[in-house]
Amino acid sequence: MGEVTPRRRSTPWLLAAPALIWLVVFFVIPMVLLGRESLRSGGIGNYGDVFTGYTAVFRRTFWYALLATVLCVLLGYPLAYYIAMRARRARNVLLALVVLPFFTTYLIRTISWVILLSENGPVPKVLRSLDLLGQSSSIIGTTPAVVGALAYNFLPFMVLPIYVSLEKIDPKLLEAGPDLYASGWRTFRKVTLPLSLPGLFAGSLLTFIPAAGDFVNSTFVGGTSTTMIGNVVAENFDSPGLRPEMSAISFVLMAVILVGVLVYARLLGTEELG
Repeated sequence: MGEVTPRRRSTPWLLAAPALIWLVVFFVIPMVLLGRESLRSGGIGNYGDVFTGYTAVFRRTFWYALLATVLCVLLGYPLAYYIAMRARRARNVLLALVVLPFFTTYLIRTISWVILLSENGPVPKVLRSLDLLGQSSSIIGTTPAVVGALAYNFLPFMVLPIYVSLEKIDPKLLEAGPDLYASGWRTFRKVTLPLSLPGLFAGSLLTFIPAAGDFVNSTFVGGTSTTMIGNVVAENFDSPGLRPEMSAISFVLMAVILVGVLVYARLLGTEELG
């Protein structure tokens, strides 16, 4: 084997330099400034105020994000499975339909839910016709409205990683199941599901993280009882007196999310995303 020259050793760093510079300028520096702001006019006490004053909002935020993630799994896994395992000729069309919402702005997609869930919208009309919703009841401003909107907006982030994991499975492994007298369900449980777990975990992270930090859906389809932590930060960060406290809230939110990412890396390893 030839000796590794200094030029070869530096090649990976040169290739990674643009991404590293981007992270430093647009992530590390803003985080340092945010951390400094969170300790101003109260110091570490600002973090104590976060846990005493916003516990209920944090609990609601992560509960909504968890419900949206579970809903995306229930909807996204069967869809990804069908596209990867069953849809052959229509595979490209179905994948295009999955990513098609990205061609519409996030705000417009959320506002469309306001139209669907408004008092005279199609969804309440159908529910009232089935006696599932009272004549004077409204869906706007409720937990199902916010969770449903979150799941709708982030569903592609769940479908695509699962599809990639399923599509990478060697068909011979699945064909071996019936040869070994295993039922379709047993083959799925013992072979397909374990091999697709990296995509499932990646999709869950890609769904949970933005859902936990979202404030748009709660603003448009929610109400005062569905306020999420993103709403609190968005509405109060411009206030000079509350900026240190809002910075502390942002830091706590990112810390909790970071724990989730570290747990994922511990369970599966980031190399499983490839």
